[in-house]
Amino acid sequence: MTSRPVPRALSDLPYRRHLVPVTEPFDDSTDLDRAHVTGVDLSATDAPASAFSECAFSSVEFGTARLPRSRFTDVRLTGCRLVGTDITTSSWFDAELVNSVVAGGLAYDSTLRRVTFHGCKLASVNLRGSRITDVVFADCTLDEVDFGGATLTRVRFPGSTLRNVGLDDATMDRVDLREADDLHLRLGPSSLTGLVIDTAQLTALAPAFAQALGVTVVD
Repeated sequence: MTSRPVPRALSDLPYRRHLVPVTEPFDDSTDLDRAHVTGVDLSATDAPASAFSECAFSSVEFGTARLPRSRFTDVRLTGCRLVGTDITTSSWFDAELVNSVVAGGLAYDSTLRRVTFHGCKLASVNLRGSRITDVVFADCTLDEVDFGGATLTRVRFPGSTLRNVGLDDATMDRVDLREADDLHLRLGPSSLTGLVIDTAQLTALAPAFAQALGVTVVD
């Protein structure tokens, strides 16, 4: 078992001294570098293929912003809401999301590498076909999150609850569920390989495994 990661404070960010405050919605076509975006409503933003590097977002309402194909590199989101946000085919590298909500959004075919979610709620998020590597969901709630057809490598869920999470047709390698608090998964025959679970979880997941394999259990 690996200990849960601890979220960084804003003061811990190596680029904190270089952050420029941004308190107004930015232009629809913007690349931000070393910005601290605070308390801004970005719901009306239409900025496909934007790039955000070494940025911090605090209490930002992304709402129905359109940010497809955007790139987020070494960013930190704290207390943000991405509800109905379009981040399809986006790329996230060395990112951290803390106490944030991601709900009802489109994020399919995205790339997440070295991303950590702390205390976040993810509900009805479409991550189908995404490539998810070295990602941790710590103390999170995942409700109706769809990883169908995604590739998950070295992903952990310490202290998290997974409710009706879809892993059908997912390709998995070292997806460690042992530290998850509760598991309710949708599985397919091709999505059983690569899971790491404990004995108690094996018993709890037996009905889902049987259903995925087309096995009928009759007492």
